[in-house]
Amino acid sequence: MPLRRVGRPGLLGTMARTAVIAGTASATAGAVQRHQQGKAEQQAEAQQYQAQQQAEQQQMYAAQAAQAQAPAAAAPAGGENDLLAQLEKLGQLKAAGVLDDAEFAAAKAKLLT
Repeated sequence: MPLRRVGRPGLLGTMARTAVIAGTASATAGAVQRHQQGKAEQQAEAQQYQAQQQAEQQQMYAAQAAQAQAPAAAAPAGGENDLLAQLEKLGQLKAAGVLDDAEFAAAKAKLLT
């Protein structure tokens, strides 16, 4: 029967224990780093998405404002068909939320005078 040593581990035991601890620490650090990198990428994507949405919204509002100004600025060219079409456009802009009640009333009054 071999004798078992009591007390501190030998050199090989200490080296094995140190290797296990170092490997565990390395794996844990790598996992934490990957997790933090993933979170940073998600935040960057979210910010990019929000910026893109804001830019698209601003373009949409600018286009709607240009549409709202074009019929209001143009004088009725002729028959009732043009007037009805312009009134319908104003109604659509109001329904879309581009024009509030006061702007709609002013544009409608301008068309009807």
